[in-house]
Amino acid sequence: MATPLPRDSDRTLNRSMLIKLVVMAAVMFGFGFALVPLYRAICSITGANSLVKRDVTAAGARNTQVDLTRTVSVEFDANARGALAFVPEQNAFDVHPGAVTVVKYRVTNGQNRTVRAQAIPSFAPALAGQYFEKIECFCFTQQTLAPHETREMPVVFFVDPKLPRDVKTITLSYTFFELGGPAGETVNAGKGGKAAATPTAPAGA
Repeated sequence: MATPLPRDSDRTLNRSMLIKLVVMAAVMFGFGFALVPLYRAICSITGANSLVKRDVTAAGARNTQVDLTRTVSVEFDANARGALAFVPEQNAFDVHPGAVTVVKYRVTNGQNRTVRAQAIPSFAPALAGQYFEKIECFCFTQQTLAPHETREMPVVFFVDPKLPRDVKTITLSYTFFELGGPAGETVNAGKGGKAAATPTAPAGA
């Protein structure tokens, strides 16, 4: 028995279905490409994936060139209030402006109780604070130290290549003092070394 030939209505229906499938496939293909910029836009707005964003911003966009034609001597100083022992692991070293560098400080709580403390930076000469870029720093938040705990705390920084050429030496000094308020408070201890925090009475006062 011969197979009947498809009618015109069947051909039209098949052609319409084929067109719909092609259009749907094209839309899905385009949506897959759009997911990447859409994801980046959402991350930018919400702050998601902030670790990657911070690396790109600080160490990438703001540190794309290292000035190998000059060096700056960076000296490290430490002061502590109360029973805290606080010292830098290195007193000084030379850096090229623009090069990311890490220095570590060590703090010891010599008391038999938990201590909350905050480090505040300052610079000499004062204008150097405008060109000293801290990417990571223990001074950004309060530190909670268990009784007799010793902790190493890094500072990740670079010196802005725009630093005036007549500045040959920068002294970074931290004052580490005990606080009486709740842990976890943050201060504005950015590149200028200025801090703003809610005053709290020293513990035990």
